[in-house]
Amino acid sequence: MKTIGLLGGMSWESTQTYYRLLNEGVKTRLGGLHSAKIVLYSVDFADIEALQHKGEWGATARILSDAALSLEKAGADFLVIGTNTMHKVAPEIEQVLRIPLLHIADATAKILSRDGIGRVGLLGTRFTMEQAFYRERLENAGIDVVIPDEPQRHLIHRVIYEELCLGQVVADSRRAYLEVVDSLAERGAEAVILGCTEIGLLIRQADTPVPLYDTTGIHAAQAVELALAEAK
Repeated sequence: MKTIGLLGGMSWESTQTYYRLLNEGVKTRLGGLHSAKIVLYSVDFADIEALQHKGEWGATARILSDAALSLEKAGADFLVIGTNTMHKVAPEIEQVLRIPLLHIADATAKILSRDGIGRVGLLGTRFTMEQAFYRERLENAGIDVVIPDEPQRHLIHRVIYEELCLGQVVADSRRAYLEVVDSLAERGAEAVILGCTEIGLLIRQADTPVPLYDTTGIHAAQAVELALAEAK
């Protein structure tokens, strides 16, 4: 079994979901008392969040690159960044590593393509919804991406940072998110990506008939596959 390097803490609410899913995935595959081999580096999200909103992405890249190198030195065979937004600096992180990075957008595109989804709605932070670094990975896989309108993007972003990252799950916010999901479906989205690793704490497939693709679960499942893949 390969050792998974998990770069987390962004936020720790979603990192604990990653930890659970990785271990459950290995146990399901191998049975018994098996669990995932993981090395975890959890950053202080307050530092990252402040730099995000100042647009100081170079500083975030340096922090996360140092953390990723620590995981490599600790014996990780590949890296998983436990957040969608900070894949904005994935190229900078990859440049300092000798181990591969399992990109969350590529993992999601793989499953969408497998399921024949050609047009998808995207929920996430403003950075993920509005900037090209994430959407381009999906579009390069032949998937058309639809994002919410400006007031909806403001709502989605605010709930992530002011509620979900603090572990708060608010019923009114769930209803508002589901209205956004419905509006994306009305605009032709065949499915909706939960493109922030905290959104799965708020809405689930049972809440809507619109197919939801939770990037946390997708990313973790493909990390398990990679960890258990036979060496060639």
